[in-house]
Amino acid sequence: MASRLWFAFLFAASLSLVSSLPPSLNPTTIIEEKRTNYIVRVQHDLKPSVFPTHQHWYESTLLSVRGTRPSDPSIATASTIHVYSTVFHGFSAKLTATEAQALESLPGVLAVLPDRVRHLHTTRSPQFLGLKIRDESGLLAESDFGADLVIAVLDTGISPESLSFSDKGLGPVPARWRGRCEAGRGFPASSCNRKIVGARFFCGGYEAMAGAMNQSVEFRSPRDSDGHGTHTASIAAGRYVFEASMLGFARGVAAGMAPKARIAAYKVCWTSGCFDSDILSAFDQAVSDGADVISLSVGGGVVPYYLDAIAIGAFGAVERGIFVSASAGNEGPGEMTVTNVSPWITTVGAGSMDRTFPADVLLGNGRTIPGVSLYAGGGLPVGRLLPLVYAGNAPISDDGSDGYSSSLCMEGSLNPRAVRGKIVLCDRGSNPRVEKGAVVGRAGGLGMILANGASDGEGLVADSHVIPATSVGATAGEYIREYINSARKPTATIVFRGTQLGVRPAPVLASFSARGPNPETPEILKPDVIAPGLNILAAWPDGVGPSGVASDRRRTRFNILSGTSMACPHVSGLAALLKGANPGWSPAAIRSALMTTAYSMDSRNETMLDEATGNASTVLGFGAGHVDPQRALDPGLVYDLSVDDYVAFLCSSNYSDKSVLTVARRTESCGSHRRLGGPGDLNYPSISAVFQMDGSGALTKRVARNVTNVGAGGRTVYRATVRPPRGSTIRVVPETLEFVRSGQTARFELTVGVSPVRMSPGSSRVESGTLTWSDGRHVVSSPIVVTWQAPY
Repeated sequence: MASRLWFAFLFAASLSLVSSLPPSLNPTTIIEEKRTNYIVRVQHDLKPSVFPTHQHWYESTLLSVRGTRPSDPSIATASTIHVYSTVFHGFSAKLTATEAQALESLPGVLAVLPDRVRHLHTTRSPQFLGLKIRDESGLLAESDFGADLVIAVLDTGISPESLSFSDKGLGPVPARWRGRCEAGRGFPASSCNRKIVGARFFCGGYEAMAGAMNQSVEFRSPRDSDGHGTHTASIAAGRYVFEASMLGFARGVAAGMAPKARIAAYKVCWTSGCFDSDILSAFDQAVSDGADVISLSVGGGVVPYYLDAIAIGAFGAVERGIFVSASAGNEGPGEMTVTNVSPWITTVGAGSMDRTFPADVLLGNGRTIPGVSLYAGGGLPVGRLLPLVYAGNAPISDDGSDGYSSSLCMEGSLNPRAVRGKIVLCDRGSNPRVEKGAVVGRAGGLGMILANGASDGEGLVADSHVIPATSVGATAGEYIREYINSARKPTATIVFRGTQLGVRPAPVLASFSARGPNPETPEILKPDVIAPGLNILAAWPDGVGPSGVASDRRRTRFNILSGTSMACPHVSGLAALLKGANPGWSPAAIRSALMTTAYSMDSRNETMLDEATGNASTVLGFGAGHVDPQRALDPGLVYDLSVDDYVAFLCSSNYSDKSVLTVARRTESCGSHRRLGGPGDLNYPSISAVFQMDGSGALTKRVARNVTNVGAGGRTVYRATVRPPRGSTIRVVPETLEFVRSGQTARFELTVGVSPVRMSPGSSRVESGTLTWSDGRHVVSSPIVVTWQAPY
């Protein structure tokens, strides 16, 4: 009876709201429109008192904008997909564009955001970073290897059988942890242990957009059927596993950054991608469960922060003291490709280590072309060169009309008569790299050379190919094409040389790693840092082939992948170690420690190279530099930030009160809130000044910063050293900072001056320098970036 009364009330409330809707939304005049997912941000405290819960308010609001009567069979469509209550207040649902517009005009609704789809940004790294198993005084020892801290990994799920997730020797699950293990197909509740302390899955947004999942290829459970989530989780917090390798490559000890930290897996990515509504729900749950660090190796595109579900979810997490790291993206080496750029997220790019997997091409003219590969099967005939053909010259059609498809070795594009028994040169692009080799093999080819295009540059990624194959750079690819076209009978073979250590120089900025400037806020340098992300060995599901190709029946417990997806969990694990060693540090203090102690010099003591060009890289690629965990343990000074500082930043970015409220859930207006002089005045560890060359802008900018002493107590004096960006002048006031106790804060100002520069319309120029504070023991470095912009 009670439920009938409530249903009647809901109907009445809906009718009263419908009466105020525009004619286009009247139930009798609605025209069928396509529905898609939206995320609705509400002002939590404006719930009408007549509704017993926020869920009831949301359901009634949905009914009102849809003009749905309770007798209508479509009433089921009024239900929400997700309800958010921790980092975000609101819900997600399927709406037409007209319904979304009407919903946004209702009282208490702050924003209606389209549900965007994101994509995954897809060992020796502890040793390369200086984290040793028998570490008696460094970061691992100080943090007890990350014990009792929980890293939430938002990804494709997890494979609990991996030795990397053994709970042997771990203590009980922290009493404060509130998460749980959601059972499902292939994932009984017993899959969790003292290492994997939580596992959940979020597919409401995915299925609402893409339809019911195909459970013959996916698991409606936290189980990982892709491999990406297992890989990233073990990079962040995998246990020590001896004699690990990927089919014999990179043999040694596999370990995560924080081997004793606990893992909570939140499966948000599926075959069609990772939907914002599901990601936001995972953020909401991870914060409620009690995570200490959130690691997110997904992204895609940049929008204003108040339209960015990841930025909004991360803000709510940081507000609770949770460190959030995210991958910068794999769209490099082009400029302005970086994603996950909000200043409360630590954005991570990718660099190389001192290890590679050489597989060289020997041409019939005697030339040797360097390449890389993880092919582990039977090799090509020893001591014999094979015929070599360019795929673009071997199209399936007799008239050659589809030469472009064949050049990329697309499915069904190759003429078996032209490639059978030969090595085939394929161009990179469009379809997956390993899939190209499978296409060549199905057409009868014996091997493949995969050539970068001009946009890929010289950066090489080693892949676990299914036929004998190697990857070469753009210049080498062009040379091989010319050789094929000029030689009467071109020939080649591939020589696989296994694993090579001690490669110099290292690190190198990975070609694919996304670059700045920050498209949303150029005054905030992104990425923040880089970490190992090229050819990383980590755990892998037993039932998934290492290449990711469906036909690959090989099995391995560890795999080697590349991407900023691999770099991000390195920083997530390091953040857990730093938080374990310094429990009182805020997320901003942890990021500051990682940034101000990072380095930009390689093993030659020269500026890191850019893999794409072979030239020196820049701050637009590596940010503050490559992380140095041992130095980050004792940074001396930190640039700290509070949530109020971020609100002031949003207000100084000319966001409306409603937009700020959407991100920060603060009801106060920007008119009454403290403002910064501009976005560049956020107390960030990097410094960026942008000058408009339109004849009206000022040619000097003053930037203020506060630093907090986190070193030992007692009197200490830091002195400033400046290397100004070319074409600028930098003045620091004061030039010395004196501290008498730990926790003390001091303020300084930089005045940045530039001269006018004649520039073509729409162009820009970027130069960088450094500001260093040192007390003789600590060196606290910040990149300084100066940008000249010319209007169109």
